[in-house]
Amino acid sequence: MIFKFIILAVIIYIIYLTFFKKESVVARKEHKPRAKKEEDSEIMVECVKCGVFISSKEAIIKDGKYYCSKECAELK
Repeated sequence: MIFKFIILAVIIYIIYLTFFKKESVVARKEHKPRAKKEEDSEIMVECVKCGVFISSKEAIIKDGKYYCSKECAELK
Protein backbone atom coordinates (compact mmCIF):
# COMPACT_ATOMS: atom_id res chain seq x y z
CA MET A 1 0.00 0.00 0.00
CA ILE A 2 2.80 2.44 0.90
CA PHE A 3 4.69 1.44 -2.24
CA LYS A 4 1.68 2.42 -4.41
CA PHE A 5 1.45 5.77 -2.60
CA ILE A 6 5.13 6.50 -3.22
CA ILE A 7 4.82 5.64 -6.93
CA LEU A 8 1.70 7.84 -7.23
CA ALA A 9 3.51 10.72 -5.52
CA VAL A 10 6.49 10.38 -7.89
CA ILE A 11 4.18 10.33 -10.95
CA ILE A 12 2.32 13.43 -9.73
CA TYR A 13 5.64 15.18 -9.11
CA ILE A 14 6.91 14.34 -12.62
CA ILE A 15 3.65 15.61 -14.16
CA TYR A 16 3.96 18.79 -12.11
CA LEU A 17 7.53 19.38 -13.27
CA THR A 18 6.66 18.61 -16.88
CA PHE A 19 3.65 20.90 -17.25
CA PHE A 20 3.87 23.60 -14.59
CA LYS A 21 7.57 24.21 -13.96
CA LYS A 22 8.68 24.08 -17.59
CA GLU A 23 8.69 27.87 -18.03
CA SER A 24 10.95 28.54 -15.09
CA VAL A 25 13.37 25.76 -16.06
CA VAL A 26 13.65 27.13 -19.61
CA ALA A 27 14.11 30.66 -18.29
CA ARG A 28 16.97 29.52 -16.07
CA LYS A 29 18.71 27.73 -18.95
CA GLU A 30 18.40 30.69 -21.30
CA HIS A 31 19.58 33.20 -18.71
CA LYS A 32 23.17 34.14 -19.30
CA PRO A 33 25.15 35.98 -16.68
CA ARG A 34 25.71 39.58 -17.65
CA ALA A 35 29.17 40.89 -18.21
CA LYS A 36 30.47 43.65 -16.03
CA LYS A 37 28.46 46.82 -16.32
CA GLU A 38 31.54 48.79 -17.31
CA GLU A 39 32.05 46.55 -20.35
CA ASP A 40 28.40 46.85 -21.46
CA SER A 41 28.17 50.60 -21.43
CA GLU A 42 30.30 53.02 -23.36
CA ILE A 43 31.28 56.41 -22.05
CA MET A 44 30.64 59.12 -24.61
CA VAL A 45 32.91 62.17 -24.60
CA GLU A 46 32.70 65.42 -26.53
CA CYS A 47 35.38 66.57 -28.96
CA VAL A 48 36.87 69.82 -27.63
CA LYS A 49 37.21 71.36 -31.10
CA CYS A 50 34.04 70.42 -33.04
CA GLY A 51 31.67 69.22 -30.31
CA VAL A 52 30.96 65.78 -31.79
CA PHE A 53 30.32 63.01 -29.26
CA ILE A 54 32.46 59.90 -29.63
CA SER A 55 33.11 56.76 -27.60
CA SER A 56 35.94 57.16 -25.12
CA LYS A 57 37.48 54.01 -26.58
CA GLU A 58 37.72 55.60 -30.04
CA ALA A 59 38.63 59.13 -28.93
CA ILE A 60 42.10 60.61 -29.33
CA ILE A 61 43.49 62.10 -26.12
CA LYS A 62 45.90 64.98 -26.39
CA ASP A 63 46.95 67.06 -23.38
CA GLY A 64 44.15 65.48 -21.34
CA LYS A 65 41.45 66.56 -23.83
CA TYR A 66 39.34 64.36 -26.08
CA TYR A 67 39.28 64.74 -29.87
CA CYS A 68 37.24 62.89 -32.47
CA SER A 69 39.91 62.72 -35.19
CA LYS A 70 43.51 63.50 -35.97
CA GLU A 71 42.40 66.62 -37.81
CA CYS A 72 40.68 68.02 -34.71
CA ALA A 73 43.65 67.08 -32.55
CA GLU A 74 45.95 68.66 -35.15
CA LEU A 75 48.14 65.58 -35.35
CA LYS A 76 50.16 64.66 -38.44
